[in-house]
Amino acid sequence: MSIASDDTTAGVVAPGLGYPGPTQPSRPPGARSPLGWPSDVSRETPGPAVGDAEPRDVSGDASEVETVSRETATTDPSGVSRETNPPESTAGSVASPTRTDATRTDDTEERAAIAASIPGADAYTPLAQAVAADARKRITLTGRSVPRPPRPRVLTVANQKGGVGKTTTTVNIAAALAQAGSSVLVIDLDPQGNASTALGIEHHSEVPSIYDVLVDGVGLGEVLQSCPDIPNLTCAPATIDLAGAEIELVSLVARETRLEKAVTAFLESQDAAGRRTDYVIVDCPPSLGLLTVNAFVAATEVFIPIQCEYYALEGLSQLLKNIELIRSHLNPRLHVSTILLTMYDGRTRLSAQVADEVREHFPDQTLAATVPRSVRISEAPSHGQTVMTYDPNSSGALSYLEAAVELAERGAAPSTSEESA
Repeated sequence: MSIASDDTTAGVVAPGLGYPGPTQPSRPPGARSPLGWPSDVSRETPGPAVGDAEPRDVSGDASEVETVSRETATTDPSGVSRETNPPESTAGSVASPTRTDATRTDDTEERAAIAASIPGADAYTPLAQAVAADARKRITLTGRSVPRPPRPRVLTVANQKGGVGKTTTTVNIAAALAQAGSSVLVIDLDPQGNASTALGIEHHSEVPSIYDVLVDGVGLGEVLQSCPDIPNLTCAPATIDLAGAEIELVSLVARETRLEKAVTAFLESQDAAGRRTDYVIVDCPPSLGLLTVNAFVAATEVFIPIQCEYYALEGLSQLLKNIELIRSHLNPRLHVSTILLTMYDGRTRLSAQVADEVREHFPDQTLAATVPRSVRISEAPSHGQTVMTYDPNSSGALSYLEAAVELAERGAAPSTSEESA
């Protein structure tokens, strides 16, 4: 359908939308286009940049006007306004009032109010449910800081079953915590070196790596590299040499405690220098060999990602038995603190059943956040990035951000079980 004007001097109307084109003369305030759109639409978004004191002009070419329609559409199909500051009258201008620096100092309550105003959806519209959930996460979590723990937390991300999202969880939780203001160290203990790849860290055979720390006794601080995309995030990379460490460690003295000694010495040196690492996150290989045992002895907390499938539940019982053995003989402080459900598919009944069973048996350890299947999460490592920098607005990034915030808030106060141990 084309919209034409009898008056040749009336200008051009964007086809199908009714927005004024570049030469459209101004209409009286409150007047509407042939399709009912207000004529005086502002391009100003609900959250302008600091110091953006003047509303931006709506004039521009057709593509620019289309972009404006996505940013400032006043209603969604359900008829509920999306504006942060809705207009006082529908007959007047729909432009949001400009926010000053004074109104941006503490927006926690405002974010909560905006998130609560987003309309819900019923079970017959799963896509609308997902869009609304992502919108609430984006409003409440983006740009938010997290509380720092009272002392460094050492977490081992472990599950002897492969393909459950251990490395993906490690790098994205670490990236989310670092972006929120915490200082994070990732130790890549998997010979495949996937965590190093996702963080953009060099890990070819000539690079000093965690192998040198375990076998040759090199200091942990000497092998660290900074993540190029995220401040406050460092990594001890893994190289192919680590594949032979399992055999070489057998003949070494105190083979189970070599990583623990290296981590303890590094944290003490950080304290002496007036610096502090908030989180040390160890990515384990999909096995229960000496590398994983070293990670269990070095850590105080076990972080278990569980794929929402039946095989993942089968392997969990064996993992818990091994954790109990480590706790009894080598590290009495070790405990399962966090369980994260990954690859959750809300369209299947199986995912819901696995999630319910895990929450029933581990109600205190299982995070409320779940990580859905997401193509963006899988694409990010091919660009040498985490999903937190590759596509921070994707559902996968928002889910990992939600999990990281929950993890940080749980550890903001000392654990009573850990103290008693």
